[in-house]
Amino acid sequence: MPKEINHDQGNQDIVVSSRVRMARNMKKYFFPTLRDISSGEKVATEVYQSIVSQKNQGNEGFRVEKIKDLTEIQRLQMVEKHLISPLLANNYQTGAVVYNEKESLVIMINEEDHIRIQALLPGLQLEESFHNASRMDDIIEGAVDYAFDRKFGYLTACPTNVGTGLRASVMLHLPALSMSGEIQGMLQFANKIGLAVRGVYGEGSDFAGNLYQISNEVTLGVSEEEIIEKLKEVTIQIMAMEKKVREALFKEQPMEMEDQIYRSLGILKSARMITVEEAMKRLSNVQLGISLELIKGIEISEVHQWIAMIQPGSLQAEIGKELEHKSRDSRRATLLREKLINH
Repeated sequence: MPKEINHDQGNQDIVVSSRVRMARNMKKYFFPTLRDISSGEKVATEVYQSIVSQKNQGNEGFRVEKIKDLTEIQRLQMVEKHLISPLLANNYQTGAVVYNEKESLVIMINEEDHIRIQALLPGLQLEESFHNASRMDDIIEGAVDYAFDRKFGYLTACPTNVGTGLRASVMLHLPALSMSGEIQGMLQFANKIGLAVRGVYGEGSDFAGNLYQISNEVTLGVSEEEIIEKLKEVTIQIMAMEKKVREALFKEQPMEMEDQIYRSLGILKSARMITVEEAMKRLSNVQLGISLELIKGIEISEVHQWIAMIQPGSLQAEIGKELEHKSRDSRRATLLREKLINH
């Protein structure tokens, strides 16, 4: 294993973020799929109260939002920031979300299950994310009765989540594997060992900006620790593959690589209109240029912020109103030029 690969929040040019999600249901209520409005509202109240009542646990600063009270732009922005899923964003009847000020700990309420605890951290921090989610799980479980079976574990709306109810995932930036075509081998490798590979916003979404979300599929018959360890080991292997291919591509095709990277930087500095798809593709090349030390003065963390900033929901939230496509493309280009003007 290359010595330069650290197993922490470094290497964010490859590992963008780590997320751990726990699916839970309350024993005394029907599952959310039945859309029982009365029960749904009670679930939201009880979960929120279980969190804020434990102030000695450091749970100050949590807020609750009902999906029906959010504007379309706010819902879209929350999906883009991975605070809620597209499914929850469409549950106007009973959907709610509880989250902390840092937006690193989120509890989705009445999505597919009553409770979806989610801990999100930058870089490769799976153990830390698991610790944060587990602590919140213990707090909620101390106040409500979960639907649990001694043989099968936690009971969930979808059979694939039964057992631990744990889904761990990493968001990976893999431009070199994508460019070389070796990404297909990686996808087959992941699927073969029981991992799912999805796009930026989960199942059915595109691999925009060369971003791939990898998560476990099996939750029954394995421990939470085994899930975390397996995903971490595979992530480290994929990181090594990506680094190796980056080095090989730059060695074999230096002019082509430099042209692609600098061309993207030039377009971002000059464009007057740009779609979110093209912007993410160009920013992916800029990240690669930073990693290869071709581009100086820009941090990987800045690029991650720009990617979040240019999404349709965040873009319109910054303006404070809905924008039609051409106006969004124009505003996106302006924001990126402003960010890159001194680089």
